[in-house]
Formats: sequence, structure tokens, C-alpha cells
Amino acid sequence: MTGRGPALDDAAWDSPWRRRCVRDKAVLSVGLLGCAVLLPWWPGGVLTALIATVVLVGPAGLAPAVLGRSLLAPGAFIAVGAASLLITVSWQGGPAVGLAPSPEPALTVTVRGCAATLAVFVLAATTPAVDLISAVGRLRVPQACLDVTAVAYRMVFVLAQSVRAVRAAQVARLGYDDRRAAMGSIAALVGAVWIRAWEHAGRLEAGLAGRGGTDSLRTLDPPAVASARFLIASVMTPIAVAAAAYLAAPR
Repeated sequence: MTGRGPALDDAAWDSPWRRRCVRDKAVLSVGLLGCAVLLPWWPGGVLTALIATVVLVGPAGLAPAVLGRSLLAPGAFIAVGAASLLITVSWQGGPAVGLAPSPEPALTVTVRGCAATLAVFVLAATTPAVDLISAVGRLRVPQACLDVTAVAYRMVFVLAQSVRAVRAAQVARLGYDDRRAAMGSIAALVGAVWIRAWEHAGRLEAGLAGRGGTDSLRTLDPPAVASARFLIASVMTPIAVAAAAYLAAPR
């Protein structure tokens, strides 16, 4: 999270692919995601993760530091899932902890999880959430669902700003000086954020009602650049990954 919003969303606004058609980028992202899920972890998953990383830090223009920070949260979930498959717990006259007979399931979860995350980042790091909402709207998704999504997206920044402000005030008053004070400060932080969320939601509803807001929450939708060459490359890249994985697979 940066000063403006999530680092990945900030990078999407500044991406060289910002003006490209969402459809073209989605084809590439979904294709790589399919490779990550359907191909064996070796060599298919490894190749998918490598290609997605090259695309992100190369033509997509995502800074490696931003990519590393964005991978921390999903990487933690992947690590927990892999650890649950790698470590076994049994009871034989007492608790016994050991390793699984084969590390294959843990490796499969780790590689496929990382590859799938990077594949999704191809779209998330090049397309702001506002563009995604507009693109989904063109697929005839009910407008009410889009409005709820847009409001929730905007409220994320409000709540994140509230968390930073309340935590800064707590730190200035030594609210995390010891463990007991830290637990109390965390509880107070959660309560304050929920109250602020409720207040902001009420103000938003009152503001829309005062303006007679019965229409959709429209946003600027700049023209996108559709490229046949980019679309062909987006289709051929997952096919090439699948073909390379098939040829390199052990016989």
C-alpha cells in the first residue's frame, strides 16, 4: 500500500500497457493462468512463472521491487498450504512431527500457486480496477453489481487511510509500548475503523439521496487501443508455453 493506494494498482495506472484493450490483456493473463493450473508443475508451471515474470518486468514495465512486495501476501498463503502438505503430524504415544513421504504435492502447490499468481498479476499490474469494472460492464453484468464493486473499491482507500491515521496516533501515545497495550490498541483500531466505515457509508448514501442519485456511478472510460498483433501474441504465448512444456516433459 502506497500513499495513493495499493502499489499494484498504482503501477497499473503508470503501466505502458495502460491504454491497451482490456480484452487483449485478459487473453494473455487467462491463457497463462490456464497453463499454471493445467500443466504439470515441472516443467509447465516453472515455464509459466518465468514467462509471466519476464512479461511483467519487461514490456509491462512493473518494477521488480513492486512485484516482490505484491507477492508477499499471496506467497504467505502458498507457503502455509505447501507446509501443510510437507509436514505430517501424528500421535504415537505422544505428538510426532515428520515429513511427508514425497515432497511432490508441496512442490506442485508452490509452483502452481506462484505461477497462477504471476499470471493474474499480468492483468492486475497493467489494468486499473476502474478499467476492469468498465470492461465487465460491457459484458452485460447487472449495473447494481458494478456499483457495489465500485463503491467497495473506493472505500478501500478510505479505510486504509483511516487505519494509518489511527495507528499513527496510537504509536505517538505509546499504544504499542508493551504487549498488553498493543492488544488494547489493536482492538481500539478495529473498532475505530468499523465506526468510520459505517459513518462514511452513511454519508455516501445521504449524499447520493440528496442529489437524487438513482443512476449508475459513472467513471471516465478513456479509449483503449486494440491491436491485432498484440492479441495474436497473447494467444500464441500460452500455446508456446504448453508446447515447450510438452517437449521438455520427461518421458
